[in-house]
Amino acid sequence: MDLNAIIENMETGDQDAALVALQTYNKKMTQCFSFTSDQEEEREDEGKFQERLGALAMGFLERDLQPSCQLACLETIRILSRDKNNVAPFITQTAMLTLSRHAGIAHGDGNVPAAENPDLEIIVEALKSICNICLHNKVAVGVAQELQLIVGIAGRLKQCGEDQWNHHVRFFDLRLMFLLTAQRVEMRTQLLKELRGVSLLSDHLDATLGLCWPDTFEVARAGVEVDPDSDLPVRLPPFSREKIERAMEILKILFNITYDANRREVDEEEAAAFRHLGAILRHCLMSSADGEDYTEEFHSHSLNLLGNLPLTCLDVLLMPKVQQGSIEYMGVNMDAVNMLLEYMEKMLDRGKKLKETMLPSLNLLTESARIHRETRKFLRMKVLPPLRDVKNLPEVGEAIRNKLVRLMTNIDTDIKNCAAEFLFVLCKESVSRFIKYTGYGNAAGLLAARGLLRGGINPGIYSEDEDSETEEYREAKAKINPVTGRVEDEQPNPMEGMTEEQKELEAMKLVNMFDKLSRSNIIQPMTLGSDGSMTQMNSEDLIRMRDQIPLGQLNIRQRDDDEEQEEDDEQEEEEEQQQHRRQQQIQEDNAIKTPQQEEPQRQQSQEQHKEEQQETQHQHKEQEDEQEEQ
Repeated sequence: MDLNAIIENMETGDQDAALVALQTYNKKMTQCFSFTSDQEEEREDEGKFQERLGALAMGFLERDLQPSCQLACLETIRILSRDKNNVAPFITQTAMLTLSRHAGIAHGDGNVPAAENPDLEIIVEALKSICNICLHNKVAVGVAQELQLIVGIAGRLKQCGEDQWNHHVRFFDLRLMFLLTAQRVEMRTQLLKELRGVSLLSDHLDATLGLCWPDTFEVARAGVEVDPDSDLPVRLPPFSREKIERAMEILKILFNITYDANRREVDEEEAAAFRHLGAILRHCLMSSADGEDYTEEFHSHSLNLLGNLPLTCLDVLLMPKVQQGSIEYMGVNMDAVNMLLEYMEKMLDRGKKLKETMLPSLNLLTESARIHRETRKFLRMKVLPPLRDVKNLPEVGEAIRNKLVRLMTNIDTDIKNCAAEFLFVLCKESVSRFIKYTGYGNAAGLLAARGLLRGGINPGIYSEDEDSETEEYREAKAKINPVTGRVEDEQPNPMEGMTEEQKELEAMKLVNMFDKLSRSNIIQPMTLGSDGSMTQMNSEDLIRMRDQIPLGQLNIRQRDDDEEQEEDDEQEEEEEQQQHRRQQQIQEDNAIKTPQQEEPQRQQSQEQHKEEQQETQHQHKEQEDEQEEQ
């Protein structure tokens, strides 16, 4: 049955004929996700037929239909809504309201009472259709906001403890809420403030994962017994795929509504809700899913959300009591911190999409180390142990320090800054210690940005650490090149055998070359300002620097000036000699002229002299006439 025949059966208005036609279409198109045709005319005709079929299906849904016919209409709408170019029949307020009623999330509709035994298949198909429509069309998202669909979804999420809703209803409720909050700031704000979204979704995540609370901020798995006499770490059973899928949708929604939580002030109530959520997220990090891919994705969403929480709420990562098999440091449970470090190194070794996979964990470790002394000391022990290898470059090797130092010269600015910041914090923001572990060349970028190229220490509240210098480092300390951060092989001195004047002369040549390149705009010389930051040098600065050269160098400059003056004098003398030779040549040429050649010249000279005498006599006569008149 072709599309035109299906439309003809639908237009008859008969439920049985429509049901057969729609079931045929749905069976044929159930795995179709692309509706484009190669020919433009066929594509336009097919699009018109699809829009007509969608409008007819929506019209049927507004009638009192048998459940089987309702389900067939919703399946057809779900299939048609996969095509973003043909969702026009579904984005009107009437169509969205009809779909939301069948999904059971219509808000404030007193005329439609909730069914005692709702048909879950119809609810799921309606939710899938709304998700497709909102994914492909922003107008539909605006209509969903006007209809307050997010309020209806939140109302059903509060029934998370009831068994009447299966996995698919709960999953697509969460998927639709994610799509709405991802595209509309107003709905994010409404869910966060009016609907108390953090507490609502935290409770839903708690119920989804089946957690219990032995202490205020300590989470455990309900029904999992722990042997207190065992020395082995507690191994929790992996979560099922259905639980992980719903949990990840919850984490994504929470990420949407808390994206600015760490950049604003939070009150006590919000801080308590964030700490409660942080404790759940810690348990998520320490848990696994059914499959490695699911586990990594689950941990990734958990880390992204942890990075949104206010820094003061990250102390929940260290609050659980030390148990058998836990990693203890300074009396604190470091299981979560160690897991973050291992995850970060795993993503770093993989080397793919470091910005998306590694940076969230690295940023989280940096901020945790900045505000928690125990975390910083533990991470420093792991990442920056006492330095023993002073013969290799800091970036050479497979230790985690070497890998992070290599990142400090990454082409991606965010990656290199984050890696440098992490190591700088582990060094208590001490410039000398930072250079010791990374080398001045690798550290220069961060130090220049902080205005610390002159050395010193960045302001910060850090505890005192014990001396970490090893015997190997103390012995080689004087031989370490601070730029490369290792002991270099002895190189021949390029100035060996040169006198002090020659050395000063080479220095002056270098200054002059810098001046010439700067004037040509080939390079931009820089200098350290009084505040330790880099500032540009202009030609006047170079001249001033040259004028401040010691006396020995001034003598060299004077000698250079004298040599230049001598060269100028010799050139002028040579030019004068050439001019004198030209004049002599002219005189010689004049001396050899014949009497015939000189005669016209003599006659011309006599005529000019005669004219001058006549002019003089004429002037005298005019003066005499004027005197007589007077």
